[in-house]
Amino acid sequence: MRRIAIVGAGQAGLQLALGLQAAGGYEVTVVSARTPDAVRGGRVMSTQLMYGPALALERSAALNMWDESTPRINGLRIGPVDPPGVPVPERTITAALDEPARSVDQRVKTAHWLELFEHRGGRVEYREVAPDDLAPLAAGHDLTVVATGYGPLGQVFGRDDRHSPYAGPKRTLACVYLHGAAPDPGLPPSYLRMWGFPEAGEFFVLPALTGSGPCVILLWEGHPGGPFDCWGDVSGPDATLLRSLELLRSYAPWEYELFARAEPTDPGAWLTGSLTPVVRHPVAEVAPGAYVLGMADAVVLNDPITGQGANNAARCAERYLGSVLERGDRPFDRAWMHETFAGWWDHARHTTAFTNMVLDAPLPDHVQHVLAAAARHPELAHRYVNGFADPADYQEWLMDADRAEACLATVVGPMV
Repeated sequence: MRRIAIVGAGQAGLQLALGLQAAGGYEVTVVSARTPDAVRGGRVMSTQLMYGPALALERSAALNMWDESTPRINGLRIGPVDPPGVPVPERTITAALDEPARSVDQRVKTAHWLELFEHRGGRVEYREVAPDDLAPLAAGHDLTVVATGYGPLGQVFGRDDRHSPYAGPKRTLACVYLHGAAPDPGLPPSYLRMWGFPEAGEFFVLPALTGSGPCVILLWEGHPGGPFDCWGDVSGPDATLLRSLELLRSYAPWEYELFARAEPTDPGAWLTGSLTPVVRHPVAEVAPGAYVLGMADAVVLNDPITGQGANNAARCAERYLGSVLERGDRPFDRAWMHETFAGWWDHARHTTAFTNMVLDAPLPDHVQHVLAAAARHPELAHRYVNGFADPADYQEWLMDADRAEACLATVVGPMV
């Protein structure tokens, strides 16, 4: 029986572990820094928005335990606010998703998946893993996969400068989970809302499920040094909500009215900080001739502005699972590791390119032309909104100026 270690118990690591466990023939050990109870009682970890294709991967693995209780996200509204406090309807895009998206609090999901893995006979070691711990893990297993990039483990895999244009964070982040928010009367309550503010950043509202039931998540993405970069002195969910209300009162008063009576869902329902988007080399030599394979955020870390993190993780787990099963009894050598990552990167590169383009505001002229047209033409709005579920489609018509012009010509005539 082949022995596999997975360091990290998030979306990617646990999905892979449960998939290997279901396949049989593998002795899988998960190394988690926290117990299920510690995860449930801790702070939120992300907004974890998942679109239809990623949810289908969970469904095919019978890991979709929350489909009935999680609010569906049936569409997106994306628009600019310029000047602050004044939305621009003629540049606002609203469209339905072909398949509903969902957001399940990672505390709920990963705690349950950890317990499920153990209930089915899987082994979990609850401990922190330092870089020096990877060599003995690799020596004791046929394959060691690192599925977390937090802390010093993030430095194990070398930076890939070809795909890592940023030396620091592009946004300052804050989110809070809330009960009691009023629905937007101009939209179905199942729509995600995103407003962009020049020189300030972005503000998101999305329905979700947390431990105490359906909720709403507020996410702020602030330009460093701008007015939304204001979370350094904030601690706790109440303070995060209070600061959010102050910003909404000034920058989006119509949203302020909807959240004036909201309350945090629990003491851990807040998160602030920042991250530097980076792509890392997927294979690290942790001892002479001993290698470990990185997956998901450990090697491809995107800003959450396009909501792709959990989707990337699910796709990565599915790709790695298939590659392990196809390998049979042959060794999980360095060449196989690179080939396995390359199969996932073939998709993840499109997500990275799209996310970086959105981060590097203002958008390229040809993209601004497309989005302006999408606000007037429902068929174009539909294609743009549904591209979030699979950003590879953007390569065919949005990311390249010539292809964008050709696409627009079929809808509104030649670009001027």
